[in-house]
Amino acid sequence: MFLGDIFSPDIVIAAIIVAVLIFGGAAIPKLAKSLGSAKTEFEKGLKEGKDSGVTKAAETKTPEDEK
Repeated sequence: MFLGDIFSPDIVIAAIIVAVLIFGGAAIPKLAKSLGSAKTEFEKGLKEGKDSGVTKAAETKTPEDEK
């Protein structure tokens, strides 16, 4: 169970401590906010891409497709 070992509590705590030491305590909330907004923009782009793909497919439908 290699994945179970990666997300064990002691590894997660160690990763948090290292992140605080590298970025500093004040930068962690800014980093989290940036990651959250990047995730939101990524999901928005996926939705827009999916929506435009659906409309393009509807626009390119030929009479042969309706048979």
